[in-house]
Amino acid sequence: MFARQSYTDNWRNWLLPLSHIGGETRNGVQAAAKPPRKLMATLTNSATISLGTPLPLGTRLLDRIGNTPLIRLERLTAHLPGIQILGKAEWANPGGSVKDRAASAIVADARERGLLPAGKHLLDATSGNTGIAYAMLGAAMGFPVTLCVPGNVSPERKRILAAYGANVIWTDPADGSDGAIRKARELAAADPGKYFYADQYGNNANWRAHYRGTANEIWEQTAGQITHFVAGLGTSGTFVGATRRLKELNPRIQCISMQPDSPFNGLEGLKHMATAIVPPIYDAKLADRNVEMETEAAYAMAKHLGRTEGLLVGISSAAVVATCLRIAEEEAAAGKEAVIVTILCDSADKYLSERFWEE
Repeated sequence: MFARQSYTDNWRNWLLPLSHIGGETRNGVQAAAKPPRKLMATLTNSATISLGTPLPLGTRLLDRIGNTPLIRLERLTAHLPGIQILGKAEWANPGGSVKDRAASAIVADARERGLLPAGKHLLDATSGNTGIAYAMLGAAMGFPVTLCVPGNVSPERKRILAAYGANVIWTDPADGSDGAIRKARELAAADPGKYFYADQYGNNANWRAHYRGTANEIWEQTAGQITHFVAGLGTSGTFVGATRRLKELNPRIQCISMQPDSPFNGLEGLKHMATAIVPPIYDAKLADRNVEMETEAAYAMAKHLGRTEGLLVGISSAAVVATCLRIAEEEAAAGKEAVIVTILCDSADKYLSERFWEE
């Protein structure tokens, strides 16, 4: 592996010839022989010389982004023979959500193109998870982060952003993510020298992160057996990028988008496209089908997964699982088998203050 191996081999080679040599006998028991002082001195000197400068151990923070587990939701489909629902556990990313993928790709692209030099602020609008990812990356890589965030995001998200040291501008909760977008655009236009406007909603590095990473992971983890892919629409980057790649791998895969059923909803991070500022990277033609999900159904599924699968997932994750179950029941009723894969964007850690858990 590295120089330490030579130390181990030398130690073993020196001691093996001595293993059969007895030491002094006490009370009829032969004690193990002690290596001579000269040998011990040789071992010490050899270790010092051969170790040299060890290679770095462990992994870097950025190396932990991606390659998340694919979890079977077995009890959810126990009544549906031939149907599997699988979820990518994106909370395994270091920032705790799927947004680590897009944020790290956006930062890497910006640095490569010289758009984020030393001292310049990364600026973006976010409903929480992308902002957390930016804040984490800024702290780890040494660049300042300014975020425009709706004031009604969960208290947990607010505390995490503060813990990472991000500069946060809270926008009117009634304006949702669109209000945060408008504020970010205003700041970027007023002081372009201070800010690099990352614009996750219009940045192609967003969807490319899922084209290059998420989709290929799903294909490998399902051994190419995936029949359906389901993802929620926020920036739309996950759905757009993964769908484009999965359709290249197998055009027969059904790709289903999910969005809230109303502009006034509790599905944090998701957009009701008919009434929202549509992200420039969104391509509605990619979806084989679009499903509108009720907030109440997502709340019910979140509690169900916690109590029957042992999985505490975020609200948008629960919404896509509820969508998967509807599709699964349709396929089973038609006598078909299916491997349905979705993205579990984050865990419930950021939502445990929500009242629905106790209702």
